[in-house]
Amino acid sequence: MRSHPLRPLMAALLIGGVVVAGSMSSAALAADAEADAHAPGVYGWTLAWSDEFDGRSGSPADERHWTYETGGNGWGNQELQYYTDSTDNAAHDGEGNLVITLREVDDPEAADLDCWYGPCEFTSARLMSKGDVEFAHGRIETRVKLPDGEAGIWPAFWGLGGNLHDVGWPRSGEIDIMEYVGKSPEELFGTVHGPGYTGGDSIGDTYGFGENIGGEWVTVWVEWEPHSIRWFAQRDGDESVEFFEVTPDDVPEGEWVFDHPFFFIANMAIGGNFGGPIGDDLTFPQEYVIDYVRVYKPEPTPEIVPIAITVGAAALVGAVVLMVVRRRRRSVR
Repeated sequence: MRSHPLRPLMAALLIGGVVVAGSMSSAALAADAEADAHAPGVYGWTLAWSDEFDGRSGSPADERHWTYETGGNGWGNQELQYYTDSTDNAAHDGEGNLVITLREVDDPEAADLDCWYGPCEFTSARLMSKGDVEFAHGRIETRVKLPDGEAGIWPAFWGLGGNLHDVGWPRSGEIDIMEYVGKSPEELFGTVHGPGYTGGDSIGDTYGFGENIGGEWVTVWVEWEPHSIRWFAQRDGDESVEFFEVTPDDVPEGEWVFDHPFFFIANMAIGGNFGGPIGDDLTFPQEYVIDYVRVYKPEPTPEIVPIAITVGAAALVGAVVLMVVRRRRRSVR
């Protein structure tokens, strides 16, 4: 194809920022690019990073991207589970998914796992990307299969500011991309927490599907830009729906703490302040299946550089003058 003389001048781009933590090595990034080449594109967005969870069956989460948090301290919400780093609680299934499994402990006394309330009665997993992968802005997307919609269950996919240890929570900011609580089995929650708006005063909304979505596949994502975060949800086979947006105008006194890199957390809790009492019908084990986590950056938007227009206008004027001169020369002859 023949090149156009103005194309080099029109190639200036305005690109939305996506920050990748420097701890990812070039070899790891190259391996990611090869492994995730099959991740489909999304119109208007370019894939920046993903984990497609293509590990062999029974293997743990990719240590390049994820670490396991462990313990049974209640995690600030009086949750009942003990988080382990065992593949009994989080492992690839060999079919392109990572499965977080909540299990009931057969013999709490013999298990030798201490929770805030005594011997732990449940085990689960909590994976985080802090220190390995952090992002600021972009489209953050995951596709998940939810556990049974019974009271007490509480899977989530969310983010915390990478400056957590420097400024503490909630000044670090928290973006809850997706929470599902079995006591409200028809709904997904999207929420932000920050200074002056935490817990019961947090800012968020829900999307209701009109029926229990436990056991179903849903895709959830946020489109996160400077000074704006928008939430979307799509059950497999349905149309996508935007159900919530938050901007600095929505937070108390403009305390907007969402324009710096965040890390991700995927976990499944039980009970606690939000999960609520455990329902009599809840059975074990329960599985929270994650198909992928993907981060997209906005596609470059071409900007016409003013000099390109100037050059084009000058060339047009020059062509007209040349034509007039030639015609005058012909009339003289």
